[in-house]
Amino acid sequence: MGKAVIFCAPSGSGKTTIVKHLLEKHEDMGFSISACTRDRRGRNEVHGKDYYFLTIEEFRKKIEEDAFAEWEEVYPGGYYGTLKSEIERLWDAGKTVLFDVDVRGGLKLKQYFGDQALAIFVKVPSEEELETRLRQRGTETEESLSKRLYKVKFEMTFQDKFDVILLNDDLDESLGKAEKLCADFKADVLNIEEKPLRV
Repeated sequence: MGKAVIFCAPSGSGKTTIVKHLLEKHEDMGFSISACTRDRRGRNEVHGKDYYFLTIEEFRKKIEEDAFAEWEEVYPGGYYGTLKSEIERLWDAGKTVLFDVDVRGGLKLKQYFGDQALAIFVKVPSEEELETRLRQRGTETEESLSKRLYKVKFEMTFQDKFDVILLNDDLDESLGKAEKLCADFKADVLNIEEKPLRV
């Protein structure tokens, strides 16, 4: 087995920005591409690059074959999951697998990998700050914003189940902290005596 680093956070916390930064800086890290049953959004989305696009029947068959490290039905007929073959592909290439997943998926992956994974919860200073960030995106209606903020409150209740809580109040500082956490974990020198470690 190789190693894995799992990033989880409520929407708007900066998790995806951190993950992209790590992939740019570290050639020995590889991004895990998720499988899903949703339709492609336009011509820009590519099978095997953005997602592995499967039919519902194909996805359910893979569930029966125990082909997933984790999966969930996010809404009726809307499946998302992590293929074991994707993890093996990255490990065979000598890479540490990097995940950008929701909280439930992240906890399932942590259970799957055990000590071979570092699970990091990215947190903003306050829910008010998160609401401001989501409003500034300009992509939310009041109804969708309300649903997102409800989900944020729910997801925040799981933060203590992670190995590390990374407070993202200054992006540059957070990028540096994330780099150090990953480097120390890969080198087997990360000291987490008391979980969660708060940085």
